[in-house]
Amino acid sequence: MPAINEIPDTVFEETITRAVKEVFSTMLSQPARFVPMPQRPEPDSLELVHPHVVGTVGFIGAINGLIYLYLDVEFAQRCSASLLGVSPAELAELGDEAVNDAIGELTNMTVGTFKNQLSDRGFPCRLTIPSILRGSRFRIEPISSATRRIYRFDIAGSALTADLLMQPGE
Repeated sequence: MPAINEIPDTVFEETITRAVKEVFSTMLSQPARFVPMPQRPEPDSLELVHPHVVGTVGFIGAINGLIYLYLDVEFAQRCSASLLGVSPAELAELGDEAVNDAIGELTNMTVGTFKNQLSDRGFPCRLTIPSILRGSRFRIEPISSATRRIYRFDIAGSALTADLLMQPGE
């Protein structure tokens, strides 16, 4: 089994792109467009200076890792209202917990689709429980041995960033 750094970047790009496109199209009827970046972004470029909702789900197996999905609060609220089939006013009454739950579920579905594709490529793994981070003026700092890949998407004019952190597994 090849080491993570021996797996072409295109494999991870294709896998996360397919996962994001499938989940956002199926669950929210929103097409997602991969936004190529001219070079790999620096981790510092993901410092969140305005309020965000960040969903994360891990995977454990042949490859261990985490995927963070970054959505600004307004985009997270729109996605949540759509997923839950409620109006923005109804979502406001339900509160932040409803947004957290909806973004946790979207993240879980996205990482599940990513994980299934890894398994199909010979890297079986299982998922961890989703968790949510909220805030601004923070950034994720992975351990030095992690391989990191950052991908951006445009979904109806809003930005979604997928941050993959991976290490060799079992």
